[in-house]
Amino acid sequence: MGQNLSEPVTEKSSADGGDERLIYGVASMQGWRFSMEDSHSAVLDLQPTKQNGEPSENSNNESKLSFFGVYDGHGGDKVAQYAGDNVHLIVAKQEAFKNGNIEQALKDGFLATDRAILSDSKFENEASGCTATVGIISDTKIFVANAGDSRSVLGVKGRAKPLSFDHKPMNEGEKARIISAGGTVEQGRVNGNLALSRAIGDFDFKKSASLAPEQQAVTVYPDVTIHDISNDDEFMVIACDGIWDCRSSQAVVEFIRRGIAAKQELSKICENLMDNCLSPESEPGGIGCDNMTLVIIGLLHGKSKEEWYEEIARRVSDGDGPCAPPEYAELRGPSVNKNFVDSDNLEEPSKGISGHFRRIILLSDGTHSLTNSNDTVLFDISDDDLEFSNQGFPRFRREESHDSHTEGVDDAEDTDNANDTDDLGEGPPADSSGGLKDRSAGPNAADAADASEPQERENFSTSGYQRFQPKSPSSNAGEESDEIDDYSESKKGAYPECSIRKFQSDNSRGDKSNETDDLKKSKEEEVGGLQGFGSKSPDQ
Repeated sequence: MGQNLSEPVTEKSSADGGDERLIYGVASMQGWRFSMEDSHSAVLDLQPTKQNGEPSENSNNESKLSFFGVYDGHGGDKVAQYAGDNVHLIVAKQEAFKNGNIEQALKDGFLATDRAILSDSKFENEASGCTATVGIISDTKIFVANAGDSRSVLGVKGRAKPLSFDHKPMNEGEKARIISAGGTVEQGRVNGNLALSRAIGDFDFKKSASLAPEQQAVTVYPDVTIHDISNDDEFMVIACDGIWDCRSSQAVVEFIRRGIAAKQELSKICENLMDNCLSPESEPGGIGCDNMTLVIIGLLHGKSKEEWYEEIARRVSDGDGPCAPPEYAELRGPSVNKNFVDSDNLEEPSKGISGHFRRIILLSDGTHSLTNSNDTVLFDISDDDLEFSNQGFPRFRREESHDSHTEGVDDAEDTDNANDTDDLGEGPPADSSGGLKDRSAGPNAADAADASEPQERENFSTSGYQRFQPKSPSSNAGEESDEIDDYSESKKGAYPECSIRKFQSDNSRGDKSNETDDLKKSKEEEVGGLQGFGSKSPDQ
């Protein structure tokens, strides 16, 4: 639990940018915390680089790639700052990136980032860590890699489509891996300490010498989701849990849409949302007291910025999508909707204490109004999953082919939704039994066994992270760069592909209907004294 100030730091660092393909706005705020431990990155044109950092010939099939990332630090800001400055550069150095395999480049890049930190003498004995949620956007696809409990969401005509899922120790698949690695889950935390189960850094939780990095109690290995861009896709959001602990995915999408319809700059919408999430009073570990970082990326679809704003304003005005009119745009905070229970179910919205389906918002002129947006706290992304089918999205459509590289972000839907033909993204491929393959932990052991340099793989699998000890400053710089940053196909032995499937279940997100009483009791204990205010995630 982080300690808090007597007064929040509400000054914000904000920026806007864009090109002919997209526009973006970003903002960050320290809030009630003693220090700012978040970082972020925004790169409009990510080019492959050589090991020495010089531009390399781009063999990508995609004409242009943009990179956006949010990194939520804990235990200090050193790892988060390093990630914000370097993850995109490390991803761009991967052979997979140069060959156009963005999905593999993201996985390799996350692993290589851990190696780079561990091999850097400046980070010797460094105990901090950070989440990492990054998106690479091409002309036709969005690639999202996630490790931790920051989150990415896509606004599709006013509806929230998850592009990542939160890695929490209580999730069934995550808990299984933690226990298999010799760890425990206590009070919803790894070894009673860390409130997330995947992260960059946090090497105190990656000390099992007999396990590969992907199998450690806390792993940096990301889930990667691939989304085919359609004309209904309006904007993408990446934010840390300082936002998501206060607002549901659907509520954030509606908030942003109202701001766009009111012709607010994207960075200004970010700032307004942070003000709206900020708690009016300090409470250690409380909702609205965390650092906040938010990136909004508008997908122009060939339109100018002005035309894009007009199009979304028209959709909102015509009622095309679940969003209040632009006159309800929330221009400042803090939020006053503290008595409402959260739900992303648009068919059966949450009722407040008065029995109404609406909630109170504070407008720019100081007056109050009601809106149908159910905009309060969210305990776990699993709540989104349970209600998502009611929003009309086929979360996971079973595929006829097993060769697709598109990864899903959650468990299978029921049979009706599994056969839905709505083209809003694909899920993981089905196995021969008709179920869904769990690809969240990487390729299977059989594939890994066929990789090159089997002896190198065997040696590394018995040494875990101890293989990469901090190097002295006198180490050869060129050799160190090659060892750290190049995770090509020829060096798989140095970072073996994940064979953790045996530890994962198909319900890796944690199906609420199958939770044990102990798990439910643990979640209730974490919620604590939040009377009538939904639930909250433990503070990092």
